Amino acid sequence: MQRDELYGQTLPDQVDRIAGLFDAHLGLVNDIHDVYRDRAALEREYASKLQLLVKKATERKNKTATSLVAGENPTKPCSDSIIQQNTLVNAYAQIITSMSDVAQDHVQLADTITSQVTEPLKALERRNDGLKKKQSQFYQKLLSERERFYQERLKNRQKYDSDCAEVDVYRQKQAQQDRHADRAARQYEQHRDNMHTSKNVYLVSIAVANRVKDKFYADDLPNLEDSYQKLQTRLVENCTRVLLQAQTIQVSHQEVLKDRLASVTAALDGIQPQKDQNLFIDLNIRPFTLPTDWGFEPCTTHYDTDEICLESSPKVFLQNMLARSRRKLQELGPALSAKRGEVEKYSNLIASYSTGDALGNIDDAVNDHLDTQHQVTYFATSELVLRTEIDTITAALGGKLAQYFERSTLTGEPFLDDQGGSKPHDFKSSSFSIPTACGYCKTSIWGLSKLGKTCRSCGFSVHAKCELKVPAECTGVRGDHKVAESLSRTSSTISRKEGSIAYPRVAPSGIPSSHSSAVDDVEETPTPTSTSFMQADAPQGHPSARVSFDFSASSPFELSITEGTIVRVVEEDDGSGWVKVTDNHGGKGLVPASYLEIAVVKSPKLSGGSERPQAPGQIVRVIYDYEAQGPDELSIKEGEVLELSSGPYGGQNRADGWWEGYSNDGMKGIFPSNYVELA
Repeated sequence: MQRDELYGQTLPDQVDRIAGLFDAHLGLVNDIHDVYRDRAALEREYASKLQLLVKKATERKNKTATSLVAGENPTKPCSDSIIQQNTLVNAYAQIITSMSDVAQDHVQLADTITSQVTEPLKALERRNDGLKKKQSQFYQKLLSERERFYQERLKNRQKYDSDCAEVDVYRQKQAQQDRHADRAARQYEQHRDNMHTSKNVYLVSIAVANRVKDKFYADDLPNLEDSYQKLQTRLVENCTRVLLQAQTIQVSHQEVLKDRLASVTAALDGIQPQKDQNLFIDLNIRPFTLPTDWGFEPCTTHYDTDEICLESSPKVFLQNMLARSRRKLQELGPALSAKRGEVEKYSNLIASYSTGDALGNIDDAVNDHLDTQHQVTYFATSELVLRTEIDTITAALGGKLAQYFERSTLTGEPFLDDQGGSKPHDFKSSSFSIPTACGYCKTSIWGLSKLGKTCRSCGFSVHAKCELKVPAECTGVRGDHKVAESLSRTSSTISRKEGSIAYPRVAPSGIPSSHSSAVDDVEETPTPTSTSFMQADAPQGHPSARVSFDFSASSPFELSITEGTIVRVVEEDDGSGWVKVTDNHGGKGLVPASYLEIAVVKSPKLSGGSERPQAPGQIVRVIYDYEAQGPDELSIKEGEVLELSSGPYGGQNRADGWWEGYSNDGMKGIFPSNYVELA
């Protein structure tokens, strides 16, 4: 007995070729539909017109027989004898012969053929064409998803190369013996930490890309090809069922044609989709080799190995990344299990509905089964990425250390490693309506666009980009920020170009603290400023700005300003976070740059009903219910259609795992990105 073979096992990475075969089958269904439609008309005109139809059908069959049996450009020649081995082609040839024999049939058959043969065939073609398009779109998404991880690896490699070059530059500066040697040394250490972090991210992305590639070729492509094969089998079986129905109509109408129609019935009964598919496989087998894995490529300007760096700062980043990946994996598990259960449910429904239409609509079940299968594939890729990150980082940190860290993450117990950490922070995306200093890098967090994170336990605030760099040392006490103290590497006084003027430091609350008499360090990271609020009557070269907060001068070099007044900017921010301004009374001095704003433009309130700004019009569909957990979030319902917002921090750019958009009633807010899909 011949073994039934699967496309996914025997024809690796030939989705386009298999899809072409499916198109050929759809074309055949369309041809058969045309044949019976024309036959209904020809029955009314008797034998002369029917003979013309037979001629047309024969020509079309001869043109499509090769592509139907072997596809386009087979690896083996496809002769007439091989074509005759295809049961579907032979059955169709028998149908054409039968049409020639029944040229004397009555016109009364026309109405019955139209209602029970041509219309079902057309509906069958439309349904399967829709399913084929769905599979094609899914295949393109799989390719795009795979390429995204490939490109992420390349991007991380470029970032690592760039950081290596920066380290080399600061290494040369450090070698110079001048009065800035201490500062150069600190800068070199900072860039070296960044280089090691970039390297770690690059190594992780290599592992992820390799795992995604393996899954793509081992699971995704075979499953997609097998689903094409199942759809092809159902298409052939349904087409056969309609054709058998057409023959039954004719047999019932004219007993005298039984002998002629018996041969057609036997040919249709002999259609074997799996036998025809095995023939197609035999004609298209090609050699295939799985692409090789990627490996670490050292930077040309910095020699290094493929071992993950476990120095202080990079190690903290890895530990936080490990905790986040485990949390996400824990959240993903139930969703993935539920979706796999749905796949099994729809598979059982399809098996039940295959026995007859009385139990339910098999086409709806097939469509739902494909949708759920696609979602399982996406979730499985996310699970693979998370597990790869966890495995890679765990292997680097070491078994014992990773066990302690995992127990600390899950139970909240103190975690004591060589960094002295005690407990991870529980960060949540936050908006800031007043200037707030990042507890890690000490620069300002400003605006309502959720650029920062705040710990739910201790209230510690950082930039979103700094979240994974903060050691796991949450005290659990509001306002007690030990991490801020341990990372206060930029808290020394800022010096400017004006002699020995010392500028105030910015405290974590964003309010300037008292001056220091020492001038020993310069903050290199520029603080975002908005001092370009121009007015029509402002003198050329001196832009105006509006004061957002009151500020009282604490030194002769500063200027007291009042909220709501307009000042002129004499010297813009040079990276210290301070600007020099003059007021309407002739006073001149320094003020915090974050206390000035470009213009009085109120940002639209999240979840508010205010007038919506111009959005890009991208539409998403909600696939799960979600209840808002805060005033900036949006409650959404399954099936609801949302419009994404615009801007560099809107829409899909909102935050990690969160998108921003508008509901149908004009409410604006954020929602989990994995609860929706692009429409």
